[in-house]
Amino acid sequence: MTRLFNDPAAFADEALEGFTAAHRRWVRPVTGGVVRATATPAGQVAVVIGGGSGHYPAFSGLVGRGLAHGAAVGNVFASPSARQIHSVATAAHAGGGVLLMYGNYAGDVLHFGQAAERLAADGVETRTFAVADDISSAAPEESAKRRGIAGDLPVFKAAAAAAEQGLPLEEVLRVAERAGARTRSFGIAFSGCTLPGADHPLFTVPEARMAVGLGIHGEPGIGEEALPTADEAARLLVETLLKELPEDVADPTGQRAAVILNGLGSVKYEELFVVYRRVAALLGDAGVEIVDPEVGELVTSFDMAGISLTLTWLDDRLEELWRAPADTPAYRKGALDAAEPDPDRASATAAAQDTAVPAAPVVPAASDASRRAADTVLAALDAVARVVDAHADELGRIDAVAGDGDHGIGMRRGSTAAHRAAADAHGLGAGAGTVLTRAADAWADKAGGTSGALWGTILRSLGTALGDRDAPDAARVADGVTEASAAVRRLGGAEVGDKTMVDVLVPFADALAAATAEDLPLTDAWDRAATTATAAAAGTADLLPRRGRARPHAEKSLGTPDAGAHSLALITRAVHGALLDHH
Repeated sequence: MTRLFNDPAAFADEALEGFTAAHRRWVRPVTGGVVRATATPAGQVAVVIGGGSGHYPAFSGLVGRGLAHGAAVGNVFASPSARQIHSVATAAHAGGGVLLMYGNYAGDVLHFGQAAERLAADGVETRTFAVADDISSAAPEESAKRRGIAGDLPVFKAAAAAAEQGLPLEEVLRVAERAGARTRSFGIAFSGCTLPGADHPLFTVPEARMAVGLGIHGEPGIGEEALPTADEAARLLVETLLKELPEDVADPTGQRAAVILNGLGSVKYEELFVVYRRVAALLGDAGVEIVDPEVGELVTSFDMAGISLTLTWLDDRLEELWRAPADTPAYRKGALDAAEPDPDRASATAAAQDTAVPAAPVVPAASDASRRAADTVLAALDAVARVVDAHADELGRIDAVAGDGDHGIGMRRGSTAAHRAAADAHGLGAGAGTVLTRAADAWADKAGGTSGALWGTILRSLGTALGDRDAPDAARVADGVTEASAAVRRLGGAEVGDKTMVDVLVPFADALAAATAEDLPLTDAWDRAATTATAAAAGTADLLPRRGRARPHAEKSLGTPDAGAHSLALITRAVHGALLDHH
């Protein structure tokens, strides 16, 4: 368990602060993460990586020459927000475009995709690439749905080394695609991890058993087996990976591979070496030539007791990039010439800071009617924050059945930040629309992850519909909820039946629109729609997830409602209470 922390909500920020203080030779802080402290040649492609905290040395520890130009760092097990990623990428950009790289998780895909759109709007040529190496999380024919785990490192490394060689953005992306297509990982665990401030692990493994096919966010494995000896564990890892070779590799004999035996947090290095001795022998017996193996903690999951094996099948080009030198706080290889400090350090930091929040607390002009409506909006957001806080542990428990158990934590961070930002805007005389859009940005920034992106979208859609000019009526509120429903489906790709919050949001929006079309007052219409939402959330217990981190553990979730759907239903009922109080 994590024993040394102050406020659990501040853990990620404080860890990043300490990391940058300890590694000023390599990195400097910017809003949202870190970038190289050394100069990047003009015109070089900037490789910007990122993900949640809790995986060190991924992602901040991999920033430096020969590897990433910057890393966006989210909260614990939560993707960084689009604004964080945009800030880091802006600071790292050297004129050659930006390649955003991350593990294939829904929240990361959403936030990095949004950041790419913002960078493109700024005139920065940007591409994205999601690493999907975990063979346990999807079948070969659905490899695009696989999670990114320790295979992040060799794929990041290949792309970054190509960028160091001065290749243009499209060629750097092709290198990433080639490395990703030839990388496979598989892992096992003996116990789950415990997040800062939590009193129990996200999952447990029965005594004398191990979880097979785990993720790196505290997700349980896809199965269990008897606890192995070190040699038996090595055989399971090697044989599993050798069963799935890249399409252009017919037989492992005579093939070269970069090999990573990765510790997930609390397996000691000596234990890893005991396992690796057998891994090396088994790969040798299969005719595989091992190239520059890595044994150690490279992509972790807090204090999870587990290991994973990664094979990247090399050709001449990928081998050259894998062997290329690198100098970062946590990963060093070969030798590089003396580094030059970044001459634009101060200006780059200022530019990155400018992208994060408005320089001054100015709000757009609003009518008196909209400012009065903002009173109700603020009360509703207060009710949201209170109901989420009251049910955070329950939401985490539901989420942990088949996911990573952090839904309650993320929702608490997001809703609290949203209420705080809304209160600040309200205090400056903002109208209802601005109060909601400021809350939307704060929710997305502080929660991160999939829920952060989706709730930011919901609040922003409502804010746009309400605006700052007129007193919003029931029909306008219903139109905003309808647009929020459509925007969430566009952004996340989920539909009714996928066992997500969409299973509640769509019927809630439809019921609210139908009720307002009957000219019911907003409080009555919302009451009817909230009742529909509650029933829809309960109905998700009978569904199997088709998206998100719970998908690889679909059967485990049967009989349990979706955490995102349940939290949305709770929120709709809480907002109804606020509407009644301000009727």
